[in-house]
Amino acid sequence: MSKLNIDQKTVIELFSDKRSDFLIPDYQRPYAWNESECQTLWDDLFAFAIPDNNIERFNDDSDEYYLGPIVTFENRQGKQEVIDGQQRLTTLLLLLRAFYERSFNQEDQQTKKMREMIEQCIWKTNAFKEANKNALKIDSEVATDEDKDEFLEILKSGQANDNYKSRYAENYRFFEKKIDAFLSNYPSYFRYLPVRILNNCILLPIEADNQDSALQIFSTLNDRGKPLSDADIFKAQCYKHYAAMGLKDVFIERWKRLEEFASSTFKESVDGSPMDELFTRYMYYLRARQHNTNTSTEGLRKFYERNNYALLKKEQTLERIEALADFWSDVRTQNKERFSDKILRRLFVLSYAPNGMWTYLTSVYFLHHRQPDGLLEEVPFFQFLEQITAFIWACTLNNLNVSGLRKPAFLKMVQIIRGEEVTFSDFSFKREDFIRVFRNYQFSNQRQITKSMLAWWAFQFDKQELLDLGCDLHTEHIYARKRAEKEPSATIQPKLELLGNKSLLEQCINIRASDYHFADKAALYEGRQTGKGKTSKGKNGTRIYELLEMADQQTDFTEDDIVLRNERILNGFIDYLDRCGLLKG
Repeated sequence: MSKLNIDQKTVIELFSDKRSDFLIPDYQRPYAWNESECQTLWDDLFAFAIPDNNIERFNDDSDEYYLGPIVTFENRQGKQEVIDGQQRLTTLLLLLRAFYERSFNQEDQQTKKMREMIEQCIWKTNAFKEANKNALKIDSEVATDEDKDEFLEILKSGQANDNYKSRYAENYRFFEKKIDAFLSNYPSYFRYLPVRILNNCILLPIEADNQDSALQIFSTLNDRGKPLSDADIFKAQCYKHYAAMGLKDVFIERWKRLEEFASSTFKESVDGSPMDELFTRYMYYLRARQHNTNTSTEGLRKFYERNNYALLKKEQTLERIEALADFWSDVRTQNKERFSDKILRRLFVLSYAPNGMWTYLTSVYFLHHRQPDGLLEEVPFFQFLEQITAFIWACTLNNLNVSGLRKPAFLKMVQIIRGEEVTFSDFSFKREDFIRVFRNYQFSNQRQITKSMLAWWAFQFDKQELLDLGCDLHTEHIYARKRAEKEPSATIQPKLELLGNKSLLEQCINIRASDYHFADKAALYEGRQTGKGKTSKGKNGTRIYELLEMADQQTDFTEDDIVLRNERILNGFIDYLDRCGLLKG
């Protein structure tokens, strides 16, 4: 059984210990705290150490403030390898170094004593407790952190040069400003704040007797303000696996590239990091290979941790994940060397999907059907994208949420692995029932499916050019709501929110066009001036082809036009579902 040494310590007790020689290992993530976390730390420490702005209200003998755990194990070099708590540890050292540097403004005996205490925390000392300022008590080998040298240099010199742009430097300068303001407002209190941090702030060092034990603890704890992602756990497991094969440096470089691809391709979310999203998409591929169609999906970490993370240690795992990252990066950048314009247009429409199920289906399809050069055959891939677009849109209109999509989607993922053609004809809809649902559906702007339908419709026009994925498209009411208020009609109000009255439109044009009559809207669509002194002069027009066509061919857009266009969209979508085999009867 593994042994754990757990004994809460004050900051000074932990950092000044002769055994405290910390190493942030290369498999750790880069330093991530920013000003927000530093502000919170400063506010909390200040409120604790100087309650109600009064040093007399603090009890040196009993008041304590808990800062959190530090998980380490002693490696072969005798260093305390930090598995969890590096963000907290690093920030505390930056704060103490800033106090130390500013302490030279005061030379009373108590301040000098405080300075000696900080020296014992930052630098190694001799038998007389004299600091060797060339020997820090912390080192960083984080492979993916290009700024770690700035951190070490700041601790050595106490200076964050103007050319230092790292988060270490930004946070150190933040603390310098806070301390300067503190000195200005409470000059006689200066020494009390750092001393109370050193003597009364508590850390919980958890020292495991080996790396495996430390990693188990690492998998259950969170850094203050920066929860450990599942991918952090996977990184540590993969690191151990590749290091055992003598491929540590190769792994670090490959993982760093993966993190760069993921962070630029996927968004951070409350549910996980960009790397978590990449591993989630790969998980659905593995589930399909296991012929797993269970609609109750387990958590990401639980899925991978089975059999001591055996799935992560398979020879082909890292290569597949790299290929998947490359694929989605090329989707994001609309890489025309990988995808034809026809495919990119369909992928653009799918970027407006009402949920993310299409990304999991597409990930499974790509990994199974990719050719040796990493590309996909265009015709079957296009047909696949058409199928999933039609099905997801139709399911959403029938009020099926993501949970309702899981059963058919998971079945199709397994069919992909079996090499079968993907169709959803076995989940088709009755024609008349679907038409009734479509006609009665409330396409409010708050529903994502409204934009989904408008994106699909925009690209039903062959002359619609490919749009950038980053463009900010809003929902335009072609017949303006303000116009309806100024020209009251008993019949117009119910028609305003029909799809027939809506289109995607660039935000900058939508804001200016929102209240205008159609003649003025048409001018804005085409990028023309709308009248005397109007601010639209020199502005670019829209790239939505249908709106340009309407501006060129129509002088007005009426209630009848709304109804006619609504029928065209309805009939167009019904035909689309028909072509995809999704209607019966």
